[in-house]
Amino acid sequence: MATALVEYSAPTYFENSPILAKKNLAVDHNHGAVVAKQMIGDALRQRVESIDHESCDPGDEDTFFVGDLGEVYRQHMRWKKNLPRVKPFYAVKCNPDPMVLQLLAGLGTGFDCASKAEIEQVLSIGVDPSRIIYAQPCKTNSYVRYVANQGVKQMTFDNADELRKIAKLFPDAELFLRILTDDSSSLCRLSLKFGASLDATDDLLRLAKELGLNVVGVSFHVGSGASDPLAFLKAVQDADVVFKQGYAHGFEMKTLDVGGGFSGDTFEAMAHVLREALDEYFPPQINIIAEPGRYYVSSAFTIACNIIARRTIENPVTGETSYMVYVNDGLYGNFSSIMFDHQHPIAKVLRTGNRTYYDSVLADAVPKDTCASAEYSIWGPTCDGIDRITESIHFAHELDVGDWFYFEDMGAYTKCSATKFNGFSDAHDVIYVCSEPGARALMRL
Repeated sequence: MATALVEYSAPTYFENSPILAKKNLAVDHNHGAVVAKQMIGDALRQRVESIDHESCDPGDEDTFFVGDLGEVYRQHMRWKKNLPRVKPFYAVKCNPDPMVLQLLAGLGTGFDCASKAEIEQVLSIGVDPSRIIYAQPCKTNSYVRYVANQGVKQMTFDNADELRKIAKLFPDAELFLRILTDDSSSLCRLSLKFGASLDATDDLLRLAKELGLNVVGVSFHVGSGASDPLAFLKAVQDADVVFKQGYAHGFEMKTLDVGGGFSGDTFEAMAHVLREALDEYFPPQINIIAEPGRYYVSSAFTIACNIIARRTIENPVTGETSYMVYVNDGLYGNFSSIMFDHQHPIAKVLRTGNRTYYDSVLADAVPKDTCASAEYSIWGPTCDGIDRITESIHFAHELDVGDWFYFEDMGAYTKCSATKFNGFSDAHDVIYVCSEPGARALMRL
């Protein structure tokens, strides 16, 4: 369930519209970040200060998100500045939030989908099938028939069995040969599962030709959350080799898909290497697309969690007191990113002692040797012993039941992989704010 401060409307596409060039819609990242903090803080404050945990109805104190659509917009403008040749196809699996999809549709992005449900969701908001790539090298038969009926032609493959499947079910598809890359520096390695080695690509292209299929390009993925910019350079060089193989087999190779792996922290360095590699190996007439996910949404979502229980631990040797606090979300919920995405969310104090501390020094953890601080471990609500968010953290507060934490950068691989384990909900409210005038104009807010 989503609690929206903005109303849904059908997307209007402005990719080349003067509306994005208006002076009053220009993006000032520093100013935008300040406005975002204010808006997010107001949304968090209004919600938590309205809840009395002593008398509220069941579920009123549940975890909730605040999503800033303005941050998604700023990331898009940042992308266009640093990678003007590369059209982003947003990786829906990362966060299929409907308002994010609507905004990105209005901004003119494409969409990287990996299942029938994702494709249905994107088509349902009016996106043309040509703006979707079915970037799943190993596809379900019925899904291939579905995309054929829907006119979603672009898809990937990396093996001979998949080529024969496509030849049978969707011979008019526009195919991208996904190649193996070095993803050893990434958070989530994908090469163990997907990608054809350079030893196999020529034979696969030969088979595609024999089957009468249409190979239009090459794709690769350096792994989710990549940290080595040179991984892109090597992948582009390998893609150049496969492009030449494709030309030799008579294919009209016209598009390179550079995949994902982008993150906000390293984006400029990654973009610089990728931009130079593309300009060196691929002439301007070749279309370039990418599949960013976490880059767009990670920093756009903040989550607030309520402390539902506390256990006091007395150390008989040192006489020190520490606390185990249990919150209403955890590894089986929106913090699944700890397990599946190798993330380390950092807790901050949102509210305690009838005071709200968002974006203040008193919200932050303190060094363990700080005078008058207390040590906490933070646990999820399920009965599983692995359901721990934080092993040890110190705050200059004595936190108790009814107090609130908040965690920033919670937009990627969180809500989308939450479960209902132990009967806890996987549907949590999202309060939307919008810190950019350009995004508000696109969303008609």
